[in-house]
Amino acid sequence: MGAVVMHNVVSVDGFIADSKDQVGPLFDWYSNGDAEIGVNDKVSVSEVSAEYVRPMWAGIGAMVIGRHLFDITNGWEGSPPAGEHVVVVSHRLRPEGWHPEASYYFVDDVARAVAKARELAGDRTVAVAAGEVGGQALALGVVDEVAMDVVPVVFGSGKRYFGPVDAQHLLEDPHVVIQGDRVLHLRYKVRR
Repeated sequence: MGAVVMHNVVSVDGFIADSKDQVGPLFDWYSNGDAEIGVNDKVSVSEVSAEYVRPMWAGIGAMVIGRHLFDITNGWEGSPPAGEHVVVVSHRLRPEGWHPEASYYFVDDVARAVAKARELAGDRTVAVAAGEVGGQALALGVVDEVAMDVVPVVFGSGKRYFGPVDAQHLLEDPHVVIQGDRVLHLRYKVRR
């Protein structure tokens, strides 16, 4: 089985969106360079970021996201930015008639969603979106690693990277520290 990695772009003060649910400048680094990373023609990052992002995204077999992210992106129209499969944590079913060919699964429990994603991903990575779902997965002990793309902006309030986590969780020292252009890529293994 591949690793379960909680991932998101985040402000320096730990938010994945501001208090109005807007991402502001968090994703500006996705268009500030000349190196394409294979998602679409709008994503061109610095070469150093591309060298980090390309293999990371290529290694993803399945993503676990919350219903809110699914709704605001319309599930990327059935074509996720990374991986072949998406498991959506939701008490609501897949929208009727929504991209029936897409490999999207709707599961009403975080632990079962991660288990389904692991099954679908095989030996590849399961990427869990940070926020409410990611925080719940971390609290359940099913996250192996935390990956953060830290952007130099302070939101002051908003949606927290670790969502509802209200207990201490130790991480190892970062094993990846890469400075891109307007982003710092960090990866930490979760201490067991």
